[in-house]
Amino acid sequence: MPNYVGAIDSGTTSTRFMLFDKFGSVIGSTQKEHSQIFPRSGWVEHDPTEIWDCTQQVIRQTLSQTQVAVTDIKSIGITNQRETTVVWDRQTGTPVHNAIVWQDLRTDSICKDLVASGHGETITFKTGLPVATYFSGPKIRWILDNSESDLDNGNLLFGTIDTWLLWKLTGGESHVTDPTNASRTMLMNLETLDWDDELLEILQVPRSMLPRIQPSSDPKSHETTCIDGPFESAIPITGILGDQQAATVGQTCFNPGEAKNTYGTGCFMILNTGEELVRSKNGLLTTVCFQNWCNSCNTNWKKKPWAAK
Repeated sequence: MPNYVGAIDSGTTSTRFMLFDKFGSVIGSTQKEHSQIFPRSGWVEHDPTEIWDCTQQVIRQTLSQTQVAVTDIKSIGITNQRETTVVWDRQTGTPVHNAIVWQDLRTDSICKDLVASGHGETITFKTGLPVATYFSGPKIRWILDNSESDLDNGNLLFGTIDTWLLWKLTGGESHVTDPTNASRTMLMNLETLDWDDELLEILQVPRSMLPRIQPSSDPKSHETTCIDGPFESAIPITGILGDQQAATVGQTCFNPGEAKNTYGTGCFMILNTGEELVRSKNGLLTTVCFQNWCNSCNTNWKKKPWAAK
């Protein structure tokens, strides 16, 4: 019986792979930094291919150091820097542009135009987010406007880093994200936990390039099948959470009123507001904390844990 669980943590400055035993103890960990690219003032980019390469390296090194066989790993989870945006060609697997990082400010004019056009209130009501350069939607629009790739051929795919890594690990078979990452795009409706047609029209983002949204914890899983990847046999990938929500779950903030503060590249506080969607009147964001799979009914958990940030 497999005795270990793996975790891929792809952050803003580095990628880490960790192995845990069945008691939750860390038995091995490797970390590798990736490049920070600053094309001009206020612009921040990452090379998605470098992030994938770093992911493979830290996995291989951890397995080598611990002498754990792949067949002894029960499952893998992915946590990631949120909002950072990758667009790639589904046929070649090649990014059409460097990833635009959550800190990047180049979409300021796009955001100002959205507000000036009267879309600000609609976007905030549906997504729980202000119109800001932070989020993925305007970044997608910028890449589409500044890429030489043919959008009409239907080959372009979007993903945050979780989706990019999952797509690579599964050899292009799984184009999926979870609600914690999708809720940070300015494109997902908080009520439906699905991409919103009106928001897609406002930002002119085609639905065909967006990943499927599945629960954060999903026992149906996705198998690591990439021939050139870091595993010689398939392992189920059963969990995806954006980094701040992952930290909230890791601190077991499962009850309304419980909160955590994270200190990293930025400082982030998340408060669990329970199953009630709370819309802040004081400038806080409303976002999804996590979504479980309902084992008894074999369907998405209808109760949605919300968080205010």
